[in-house]
Amino acid sequence: MDITPWIAQPLIRAGFKARNKAEALAAISDLAARSPLLQGRATPAALRQRFAEREAIVSTGVGNGVAIPHIRLPELDQFLVFFLVAPAGIDFEALDGKKVHIFFVVLAPEGQVNEHLKVLAAISFALSRTQLKREMLRATTPEILYEIVARNLRGEEYAATPAQRRKLLIVVLYLEERLNEILEFLIDHNIEGATILRSEGMGSYISSLPLFASFLDFMRTNKHMSHTILTLIPADEEAVLIQGIEALTGDLDRQQGAMLITLDIAYAKGSMTMF
Repeated sequence: MDITPWIAQPLIRAGFKARNKAEALAAISDLAARSPLLQGRATPAALRQRFAEREAIVSTGVGNGVAIPHIRLPELDQFLVFFLVAPAGIDFEALDGKKVHIFFVVLAPEGQVNEHLKVLAAISFALSRTQLKREMLRATTPEILYEIVARNLRGEEYAATPAQRRKLLIVVLYLEERLNEILEFLIDHNIEGATILRSEGMGSYISSLPLFASFLDFMRTNKHMSHTILTLIPADEEAVLIQGIEALTGDLDRQQGAMLITLDIAYAKGSMTMF
């Protein structure tokens, strides 16, 4: 997916500075509000609130020096994308605890959820499959920075990464409202595809038995349905991914409605890649 037409070149910064996450989000919001797409339609304060609400769900500091702050706005008719490089690094409360040096900012129209996920996937793919991060950190001007990112996003000078050990991640959800959030989180972490199974839990069967019918009568039919996400993950990112998913579902040792499993893979062939 070519997202270069949505890049706002005047908002790109090669020497971004902030003392902490709050300052970084404030500066990002100020920049976004200057875009012609949002001038007169959203204030910096309103944007800052939306970014803060998104970060409260789970940090978009995805690790390895990268953050992808992103929100959806009813005020937008098209995507707004820009990026910033912070040579000194910023404490953005990333999932791996490391400072963030590269920010990809995405503001999406409210109703374009699938397109939003594809934009995040395109960015994550470029970051994981090319020398993009290294080149961005060497850029000295916004113009050079734009050329580097645009070239990599178009797939030019592709450089494959070595094969790495993977695990099978299984997430079973009765909390349907968390499904898109978890998929979004996985895409943020360069997971390029997953299979989602829609199925019924045991409650849909035992609720029809006289012994259990009155006990389970308070449950609605949709509460019996579950979604199971199956995807392959890098083994060395297992802990970070589990931590991020539990930030969305709550502590799985205490919460009901979700289960997470990882399995070692003896053999795998093929791909779940969707984008």
